[in-house]
Amino acid sequence: MAHVNVFDTTLRDGEQSAGVNLNRLEKLEIAKQLERLGVDIMEAGFPASSQGDFDAVKEIADTVRGCSVTGLARANKRDIDIAWEALKGGAEPRLHIFLATSPIHMTHKLKKTPEEIVETAVEMVAYAKEKFPHVQWSAEDASRSDLDFLVHIIEKVIDAGATVINLPDTVGYTTPDEYGKMFQYVKEHVPNIDKAILSAHCHDDLGMAVSNSISAIEHGVRQIEGTINGIGERAGNAALEEIAVALQIRKDRYDYQTNLVLNEIKRTSDLVSRLTGMMVPGNKAVVGRNAFAHESGIHQDGVLKEASTYEIITPAMVGIDSNRMVLGKHSGRHAFKQKAQELGFELNESKLKEAFESFKNLTGKKKEVTEDDLFAILTDTQTENEDQPKYEMKAFQVQYGSINRPTATVLLTRPDGEEVEKANTGEGSVEAIYNTLDDLIDADVHLQDYQLSSIGKGRDALAEVHVQLTVNGVKASGRAADQDVLEASANAFINAVNRTLNRQYKDSYQQVQV
Repeated sequence: MAHVNVFDTTLRDGEQSAGVNLNRLEKLEIAKQLERLGVDIMEAGFPASSQGDFDAVKEIADTVRGCSVTGLARANKRDIDIAWEALKGGAEPRLHIFLATSPIHMTHKLKKTPEEIVETAVEMVAYAKEKFPHVQWSAEDASRSDLDFLVHIIEKVIDAGATVINLPDTVGYTTPDEYGKMFQYVKEHVPNIDKAILSAHCHDDLGMAVSNSISAIEHGVRQIEGTINGIGERAGNAALEEIAVALQIRKDRYDYQTNLVLNEIKRTSDLVSRLTGMMVPGNKAVVGRNAFAHESGIHQDGVLKEASTYEIITPAMVGIDSNRMVLGKHSGRHAFKQKAQELGFELNESKLKEAFESFKNLTGKKKEVTEDDLFAILTDTQTENEDQPKYEMKAFQVQYGSINRPTATVLLTRPDGEEVEKANTGEGSVEAIYNTLDDLIDADVHLQDYQLSSIGKGRDALAEVHVQLTVNGVKASGRAADQDVLEASANAFINAVNRTLNRQYKDSYQQVQV
């Protein structure tokens, strides 16, 4: 059975999703979970893009030892040098260089001739190879490139030292048949292709990213790129969990396998969803909440008699278990810490104390604390720069009723330490809170999206709120969980504002010092 490498770009291409801004600790938690999932290569970010991205990529490379960590670079020496400084401490450092090869990109974006593109690609791959043992070169917009030009430039960059050749469907334009034939043509016409691994990177603009990826595998690709939950720019990337499960379920058809630990899929999906604020649709394949739900009476009857009648994937295969109680009000700090470690969280003393206090507070309100509840508590502790000035809600009160206009009063501590209090109204209680916060926060804030969901079941389930804002024109996402919907709503709003302040503080200069 042939092996296919899994190249995860959740932390780079996935984070480019509109409104997603992960902090350093969140990126590190996702990276550690991706390592447990068994990815072969992890693209941790774009080190030259900002100081914050550089720091996160460097910490991930220095921490992760179970897979190769890579970073993205444009085809110039500055990007390559910065990437080396970030990645050189990794267990198996590698670089991912990209340069567009389609006529539309070369003409209108790069404004270079094909000959100049070849010269730049060869020069930069050779330069990177002096530092990195593994160099991946990507022909941006390969699916709209001339095949003979692709053959020519691929041969040259392999001679220059490229060990992986990635031919992405950058704008999600191609079809499975076309994409597979492109790889087949390259294999047949590039004389030194045996010296490199072919890789596929598909976007989902036409809803064919997973199908295109599987077609590529069938035509000789031995590395597949994508993200968890299929997140990414525009319509997103190929969903890695769908590809891996498809190869497993249809191993009668596909003689390929990955190193992914399939029963870590659900936990990885939940972590990425919560930290990015990108909710998983209920009908999402493999990990959606309805993936194993059967509404039809005929289906229910069949599943009860024999699960395989309507279930081709067992919940246990992807790590879905019963939501049993795991800890209670008598559980101590040691048991809590051990459970946190089992869930993949490594907390310092300060974070452990914060999370344990939240847990004990919750046990006073809920009869049963589930693994999902703990997961929410632990992900909500992943904030950084605790000493950095920020907005903090000290108290709030909302008055509302069927005959009264909702009015919210909020006591807030500003970044300069000043305590301020104001009241405002709205058509609903959440709007009243947000109007009041808008009055108190010294920024131009606009709500773009608000999502409310429950964690677990029952009347005492935690409410989880995700918001997307623009803060002084910058997109930001925020999240919070609480038994009180209104408190969760307020804290999610403040969380998004603080994230923007944090990012502006860290990225106050764009030039990374090396």
